[in-house]
Amino acid sequence: MAATWVRAAWVIAVVLLAAPTGPVLADGARGSETNLPLPRFVSMKATEGNVRRGPSLSHRVDWIYRRKDLPLKITAEHGHWRRVQDPDGMGGWVHYSLLSGVRTAIVHADEVALLMKPVEGAPENARARRGVVARVDRCLPDWCRLRTGGHKGWVRKAALWGIGASETFD
Repeated sequence: MAATWVRAAWVIAVVLLAAPTGPVLADGARGSETNLPLPRFVSMKATEGNVRRGPSLSHRVDWIYRRKDLPLKITAEHGHWRRVQDPDGMGGWVHYSLLSGVRTAIVHADEVALLMKPVEGAPENARARRGVVARVDRCLPDWCRLRTGGHKGWVRKAALWGIGASETFD
């Protein structure tokens, strides 16, 4: 009987040690502070923002974002802090006051055409290269309408980072 309890305790310890650190996000997860969906996309409101190792001013600054409107993915919340991930997969904790709900996306393909309509072969309004950040006006299942540099047009969602694969909105 004692051996069974010891074995059970050992199994539990192995499972706990193997578990990932931090919150585990399932589909339908909600932020503990905002009750908004996690993960979700936002953008940098400020032109500069510190990215910290943890959710407080006492944590070390690992780097500084210096790009207003940069799309970011919020993966966790703690008080006034949001753990974010950038288009390069790097992340850290940012104060919520530096973030905006304005939707932006970054071109992830080498170059894309901004089309007049969300259909292949539609006339082009402009072209955008990798790294261009644009405001997102609307998203359909496969296309998003972007605005950047005085131009607007439709781009395939697969060429962008900052929009969920199944996300649609007006």
